[in-house]
Amino acid sequence: MTSTASSMDSTDYRQDRTPHDRRPSWQQRLRRFGYTAEPSADVRERLSPPYAQPGPRLWQVLGVPHGWAERIARWSPWGGPLLVTLMAGVLRFWNLGSPKAVIFDETYYAKDAWALVHRGFEVNWDKNANDLILSTGGHVAVPADAAYVVHPPVGKYVIGLGELLFGFDPFGWRFMTALLGTLSVLLLCRIGRRIFRSTFLGCLAGALMALDGLHFVMSRTALLDGVLMFFVLAAFGCLVVDRDRARARLAAALPPDADGRYRPDATVAETTRLGLRPWRWGAGLFLGLAIGTKWNGLYIMVAFCLMSVLWDVGSRRVAGARHPYRTVLRRDTGLAFLATVPVALVTYLVSWTGWILSAVDGKGGYYRNWAATDGRGGSWTWLPDWLRSLWHYEHEVYEFHTHLTSPHRYQSNPWSWLVLGRPVSYFYESPAPGKDGCPSDASGKCAREVLAIGTPLLWWAACFAVLYVLWRWLLRRDWRAGAIACGIAAGYLPWFLYQERTIFLFYAVVFLPFLCLAVAMMIGALAGPPGSTDTRRVAGATGAGVLVLLIAWNFIYFWPLYTGQAIPIDSWRSRMWLDTWV
Repeated sequence: MTSTASSMDSTDYRQDRTPHDRRPSWQQRLRRFGYTAEPSADVRERLSPPYAQPGPRLWQVLGVPHGWAERIARWSPWGGPLLVTLMAGVLRFWNLGSPKAVIFDETYYAKDAWALVHRGFEVNWDKNANDLILSTGGHVAVPADAAYVVHPPVGKYVIGLGELLFGFDPFGWRFMTALLGTLSVLLLCRIGRRIFRSTFLGCLAGALMALDGLHFVMSRTALLDGVLMFFVLAAFGCLVVDRDRARARLAAALPPDADGRYRPDATVAETTRLGLRPWRWGAGLFLGLAIGTKWNGLYIMVAFCLMSVLWDVGSRRVAGARHPYRTVLRRDTGLAFLATVPVALVTYLVSWTGWILSAVDGKGGYYRNWAATDGRGGSWTWLPDWLRSLWHYEHEVYEFHTHLTSPHRYQSNPWSWLVLGRPVSYFYESPAPGKDGCPSDASGKCAREVLAIGTPLLWWAACFAVLYVLWRWLLRRDWRAGAIACGIAAGYLPWFLYQERTIFLFYAVVFLPFLCLAVAMMIGALAGPPGSTDTRRVAGATGAGVLVLLIAWNFIYFWPLYTGQAIPIDSWRSRMWLDTWV
């Protein structure tokens, strides 16, 4: 499947010109590196490639009756993703309240979330608040003194929703991150199916993320990055659906020629209006929620908006537009801007409603009364006080983020993230034999750790997969590889601008879904393109299967480090494959 869809979806087509004639000289020179020109396929099929239709043969081989085999094949577009999601959910919700402790940055976000859903702004807690919360089952009074925090409120509201439903305890504050982590697997399965036109590859991408240790740990911890990942993936999915709908509309507008064949039509391509495109508005909403969770969502919004506009250019070009950039600028860019940037901005401002409505007499949110006190005067007094106060707050947060250089034992440079150079230990204890799950016959103390580290074999395979998608994008002009590369770059490259800042490996969970898509695409190529010989298919399927099974084994092997299970210290040491993991 890895070559079929791309061959149907080139972004350069001109009517009445052969492929060789319209290929510029630089493309001819790149042929030695693997560049191939697009074939001349029916333009409607290139605009909207068909899905690979699953057949009942596999199920019949397994002994399933023919009627049921056909039903399973017919239901697989949703049945497959739902089964993968069920597996992910069972793994993530199993014993979710363990460890029964406030681990790593839960000490900030769990309490901030509880304060937000009760007061509308974050507060300062006593130093012994964690012990009090755990010992009383969360029955503690919420302080009134506003706290200075440096992340927007959306992610904390999400965590707080779980606390309202299930209580102010470890299960309650981890519930929503586990739910969003599970749903993100379903999203990835469906997104992968749509871009690859293959249910199998889509489910494979979702299964890989379900078996990734970093995604697993982040789904079971009340931190913001897992919430951010979900909103980013949802926005990407909306844009992929919007792309398909827009191209289908262009395809439907093309008239057939005398032979009943659909060819590019410049008039149709340059004049067809694509409507309000509600999925693009949905992307704007999710991007606003992403920015309202963490500010690095801004970089992702810029990258996704640019990607979406380039998709429109490619669609108009395939449909026959003589001047696709000019056409997109005239027909699509204005609505694209309105559907994303203003929607995201309004969503972000609405997320501050609790802070905005808090008291302005010094008893509300931090800096809420700044405009009426320290901020009096100046040339912006015509703006509402709440907006001026919020702007000042945001400016102070920006200064904090750009000057955060306090050393931390688990900080890491982004250069090391893809190879898992320095993971973060969220929780560690050394129980004595016979206590907290440590075997009574252990020769010494055990190790009990929650380590935020990806499944090593998956991430190391992803290093090769990233190179593969870059090759597919640059030399095969495969839009799917370009989309995956955009998702990785948007979540990863901005951190190289802040290498002096205190940053951590778990930030990489935001672009993890795109790494899984890259690995799935590479595995699809290993399995062999359509038309391969039986020998090639068998060899490719064997290699791909071995890789997937090794990744699954690797996840199982590291399971104790993901869940905080007590294991003998020698077993713990055997899992410290690199010195920097200790």
